[in-house]
Amino acid sequence: MGRSRRTIPEELLLLALDPATGTTAQPQSLDLGLAGAQLVELALAGRIAPDGDRIAVVLPRPTGDPTLDSALELLRRRGSPVRAVHWIGGPRLGLRQTYLTHLERCGMVHAVAGQMCGVLPTTRYQATDTAISREIRARLDNAIRTGVPPDPRTAALAALAHAVGLGKHLYPGNEGRSSRSRLRDLIRHDPMGGLVAHAVMDVQNGVAASPRRGAGTGRPGAGRAERASGVPQQPARRGGMARVGAR
Repeated sequence: MGRSRRTIPEELLLLALDPATGTTAQPQSLDLGLAGAQLVELALAGRIAPDGDRIAVVLPRPTGDPTLDSALELLRRRGSPVRAVHWIGGPRLGLRQTYLTHLERCGMVHAVAGQMCGVLPTTRYQATDTAISREIRARLDNAIRTGVPPDPRTAALAALAHAVGLGKHLYPGNEGRSSRSRLRDLIRHDPMGGLVAHAVMDVQNGVAASPRRGAGTGRPGAGRAERASGVPQQPARRGGMARVGAR
């Protein structure tokens, strides 16, 4: 995989970064979303494929992206397809920080040192080129506005943005309700993105231990019409900033 194209985990994190404060929206669910975004990116690269509600490695060859290849190797070591909800709900210590550091190395963000309460050291991250974030956002806006089925990458990004609750960050307030609804609807345009997004929501709902009704039908989330109402609400964590060591 060449580095001329941003990966879905990178784009999801850039969407979540507040350009004014350097903090990340929905930090807890974002960690789940990044794990899910890795699965989508590996699927687009032809390394894994959905098998009902499970993920199977179909080509263990490295992609050239160290972070994705680490996930691919862990999946390969499982030896058999793993349920997406179990993979996403597993420990992912440091994944958000790994991607923030990666974006810094790539020159897409820069770290700003600071202090919390005048004592605790913190690191916030500011986008170095806001045009990149605007381009990512414009793709979502265009898909929402036109109703034209988006490309698989944009559809998967929209599904994950909805699953982790970024709709409230991207399209806030009452005026953003219709856009949040249409963002949710984009989930149907990419089967892998839909499978992963529903797995992310399952983990947040605490139902990872229960097999999904309709698994193996090829319809991610079959039998879960209750999700039509949107992302389950989570208690907001104060000061959800993208800072070193914040987990």
